[in-house]
Amino acid sequence: MKYIFVYLVTLLAFLNSVPGKAQEILNLEDAVRIALEKNYDIKLVANDLAIDRNNVNRANAGMLPTLGANITNGNNIQTGRQTRQTGLQEFNNVKSSNTSYGTDLNWTVFDGFRMFARYEQLKELAKLGDAELKQTILTTLGDVISTYFELVNQQQQLRAYDSAIVISRLRVQTAQNRFTIGKAARLEVLNARVDLNTDTTNLVQQQNLYRNTQIRLNEILGRDVNIVFQVPNTLYIDNKLTLGPLSELAVQQNPALKVALVNKRIAELDLKQVRANRYPTIGVTSGYTFNRSQSALGFATQANNRGLNYGLSASVNVFNGFLQRRNEQNAETLIQSAQLQYEKADLNIKSQLAAAYQTYATNLTLVTLEENNQKIAKQNLDITLDKYRLGSIAPIEFRDAQLNYLNARVRFNNAQYLAKLAEISLKEIAGDLNL
Repeated sequence: MKYIFVYLVTLLAFLNSVPGKAQEILNLEDAVRIALEKNYDIKLVANDLAIDRNNVNRANAGMLPTLGANITNGNNIQTGRQTRQTGLQEFNNVKSSNTSYGTDLNWTVFDGFRMFARYEQLKELAKLGDAELKQTILTTLGDVISTYFELVNQQQQLRAYDSAIVISRLRVQTAQNRFTIGKAARLEVLNARVDLNTDTTNLVQQQNLYRNTQIRLNEILGRDVNIVFQVPNTLYIDNKLTLGPLSELAVQQNPALKVALVNKRIAELDLKQVRANRYPTIGVTSGYTFNRSQSALGFATQANNRGLNYGLSASVNVFNGFLQRRNEQNAETLIQSAQLQYEKADLNIKSQLAAAYQTYATNLTLVTLEENNQKIAKQNLDITLDKYRLGSIAPIEFRDAQLNYLNARVRFNNAQYLAKLAEISLKEIAGDLNL
């Protein structure tokens, strides 16, 4: 109990030594919420999705008419002469003007069904943007959760290094007492102090790594990188995952597969638009115009007219050097490529899932082994510590036992962290990254 008390006091002293004593406790749920609200990658992709959704309209597909208004006004001043039947007439700085304005309506009523394929393609592009946003969110949450538990692991390592310092200080004090009463040489005290300095160096390096990881997590969250916080010292591992259900979830929910499927659909709609060139294009035009002209010369010095005009236009591609067939072949090839991309993505996801599950199962086994190894190392350290206080073992044997226990704790913490990373990877690939 005495050593536990000293250990807790030392740990609290370390935590209070970090700048900003009133540190926030950042829970995983809060970290995920902040990332969803502030992460820049998510915001950027969300803006792209907003544009894609805004583009889904019939006018953008060319299905609606266009109406325009125009006005023109022209003036000129002329100097010259004219020969008429009545004789020669000269004029100097004679002004004339012409003004016209009106509206024009143009509407393509048939273009070989291209406008309908284009409208469906706009919808698919919005679906593609939605899938890409989900993929970005999934990737970002994976980074947040992984970095969060990396902090938990490093926090546990800090406790391990801190406990090593507590034991090393006890060793220095014991060696000093033994030297004072003449039962130990000066060399034993010096060796104990060297080992204490070594453990202190390891702790300082771990503190630096811990702080840098805090900064990196703040960056992912999209907030001030100088915020100092703590995370709960808990690392729960879901050890009940199985490969079969995860594979089924990946087929249904993995965003990369959804992106590949949407890209194939977009390629199919491209082919429809290319084939539309085989059909005629029919359009209607209409307009209303007003025209007024004034001139000091000629038989009519002023003229006004207005009226409605309308018409029908049609065009068809008769021959373009066999480019139509070539374009269709290229579009069909792109569909085949999109299918291959989907099959490649499907195989890649299955490969990632199988490898991640193997890593997950292996790390679960290592967690059990390292947990047992840590218990054994702790028992060995307790026995060695008692013997060292009694002076029945050499200092080097005590140091070996201390390092064995420290390394066992570090390996156990790392095994837990790696198992958690494998769990996160499995859920991310399956598209079901829950907390």
